[in-house]
Amino acid sequence: MATVPAPENPESDPRVKAVFDDIRATRGSDFINNAWLYLAFDPQLLEEMWRDVKAVMATPSLIEPKIKEMIYAAVSIANACDYCTHSHLAAARAKGMTMAEQAELIRIVSTAGRTNHILNAIRPPVDKAFLA
Repeated sequence: MATVPAPENPESDPRVKAVFDDIRATRGSDFINNAWLYLAFDPQLLEEMWRDVKAVMATPSLIEPKIKEMIYAAVSIANACDYCTHSHLAAARAKGMTMAEQAELIRIVSTAGRTNHILNAIRPPVDKAFLA
């Protein structure tokens, strides 16, 4: 259940319309998903979030787009964000992630989570070789 209402006519605010237009142009689609729609309850928050997400996820970099989506999905799984897990797995599939790759991603997330929990419980000192 949402904790804020979706604005009834969000694009009546020129700041929101500008962000939505940029989302459409960047993604090459008219679809504005619920994450952005609900963030439009606060135009400044919407602008900040889109600026940051666009800079990392939609700007060419050393990491290919499919891998970026898989990383985002992994972090979303670890943070228990149902919305982001679904949206970024869908985006990764759209960028070519196979079901076998998704299964491997889930195995990695699961193994890392378990290892993190165990090592957080026993707190071994970090090896000097890892601190460089």
